[in-house]
Amino acid sequence: MKLTEIYNNKDRVLSFEIFPPKAQDELDNIDATLEVLCDLKPDYISVTFGAGGSSNNNKTIAICNKIREKYHTEAVAHLTCLCYDKQEIDEFSRQLSDAGIENILALRGDVNPNAPSKGVFMHASDLISYIRPKTDFCIAGACYPENHPDSENRISEMVNLRKKVDAGAEVLLSQLFFDNDDFFSFVEDARIAGIEVPITPGIMPCLSAKTIKRMVTTCGAKLPDRFKRIIDRYEDNKDALFDAGLCYAVSQIIDLIAAGCDGVHIYTMNNPAAAKRICDSIRNIV
Repeated sequence: MKLTEIYNNKDRVLSFEIFPPKAQDELDNIDATLEVLCDLKPDYISVTFGAGGSSNNNKTIAICNKIREKYHTEAVAHLTCLCYDKQEIDEFSRQLSDAGIENILALRGDVNPNAPSKGVFMHASDLISYIRPKTDFCIAGACYPENHPDSENRISEMVNLRKKVDAGAEVLLSQLFFDNDDFFSFVEDARIAGIEVPITPGIMPCLSAKTIKRMVTTCGAKLPDRFKRIIDRYEDNKDALFDAGLCYAVSQIIDLIAAGCDGVHIYTMNNPAAAKRICDSIRNIV
């Protein structure tokens, strides 16, 4: 089922993101994670894509296929473009289509010195423009409530996001954020800019101070004082940080849904226990 159909038929959409494990034994045991996640009845699960030349690319397709065929849950395959040329994108598209995957999340991908740009697709909008007329995928795009790190300001952010949507992105999934007001402001600006597609907030529970600090550095998200206090207080207490981080994520989700958001996309970090705790807390909300 295509994402557009899912969003058209549901008031609230619940989705997860996972990544293909690097170690073979973890990949072999991915079913233990998928069984828990799919039992939570998400509307879809997205699977990240490796950088140029990464073996994770084939793992992405294999895991998406397993999600669909074995667990009867819709899958969304991430597809990055910065490190690929047209022939490679055509081949990935063929493999995805042959596997029966109908939905992709089109991304530029992170700059990686070990996988230099091919200079063909410099932005996600370039990828979307290329594959839109050539494929039948439902294409989702990413958005950044606190602006993409490369954006000059909110105006340029909206101009580029509008390019992405005009090129064919039918759903937008947001990067993580920790202050809901940033997301609400972003959505308001997007609507003013004429962007009418669903915009789903992405929530990452704080399960590890190290992971959150790395992600914040990568994507440029800010940490509100309330969130900083949690990290400062519980950084050296793994169990306490786990509980506090989940509570913070749940409070974000409750506020987002109460404000009328069309759902929530949870960055699970391949931690099914965390996803289950969150879903148990919002069972009657989403």
